[in-house]
Amino acid sequence: METVTIQKATIKGQITLPVSWRGRFNTNQFLVRMFDNKLEILPADIEKLSEYTVFDAIRDNNSKPVKAADMLKVLKKMNG
Repeated sequence: METVTIQKATIKGQITLPVSWRGRFNTNQFLVRMFDNKLEILPADIEKLSEYTVFDAIRDNNSKPVKAADMLKVLKKMNG
């Protein structure tokens, strides 16, 4: 059965998934994918995913490239 609802975005662009929908999945993490003019939201179990994007220059750095040496410095700093 298809369920449709209209959700208003906050001024920060956030939307809330109804609790009844979230309760159907054993996760609090969701994959959001955009294609054409549609958004797809899927439940995600990060532990079961084989790959996870930690850094995305488009998403995390205003589309500016990051040199590998600079990324390595940050990773070493995080690792202690």
